[in-house]
Amino acid sequence: MASTDQSDTKLDWRRHRRPILLALAIAAFNQLSGINAILYYLNDIFAAAGFTGVSADLQAVVIGLTNLIATMVAMTVIDRVGRRPLLLTGAVGTTIALAGVAAIYATGQGAALLLPLLVLFIAAFAFSQGAVIWVYLSEIFPTPVRARGQALGSTTHWVLNAAISFAFPVVAQFTQSLPFVVFALAMAVQAVVVWRFFPETRGVDLDELAARLSA
Repeated sequence: MASTDQSDTKLDWRRHRRPILLALAIAAFNQLSGINAILYYLNDIFAAAGFTGVSADLQAVVIGLTNLIATMVAMTVIDRVGRRPLLLTGAVGTTIALAGVAAIYATGQGAALLLPLLVLFIAAFAFSQGAVIWVYLSEIFPTPVRARGQALGSTTHWVLNAAISFAFPVVAQFTQSLPFVVFALAMAVQAVVVWRFFPETRGVDLDELAARLSA
């Protein structure tokens, strides 16, 4: 009975550099959008813009429904449209929305636009990287190291989630606009990185893709 070479099941920087970098990038950009920090502190975000507790709660419900609907739509089109187009579309949408939120807090004007902008942000995120990340992580690594690669991406995702969620309220005490400026810039960078470096994985044989990324 043939034994499995243990070295084949280990992530190796020389052999798996490209999928490792892709996994780190998609996980990092997912959290650098500010998605979880925004969801965790949604009522505080509305309160800082002058909304009452009741209206903030109602608007949080709108945000949640938007997230659900956009995610369901993304799940129905991801295999028809592809991963890369969804990521690019979402990066542009989230950049615009986050820049608008940053402008509201920086100028103190246009608070009425906060809800539409956050709805746009949630819709763009859920329609793109919110749905794509876990699919993409499962496709870019060769089969022998797929579990380890997914674990690397997942760990990066949740570590950054904790770090950003902790830092968000601390920074927001001093400047409410800065976190959204950082998030918007990260999404603008993501659009360039995805356009330049991310391969499309839809309809591509996984072994063929693994060979291409390891070349």
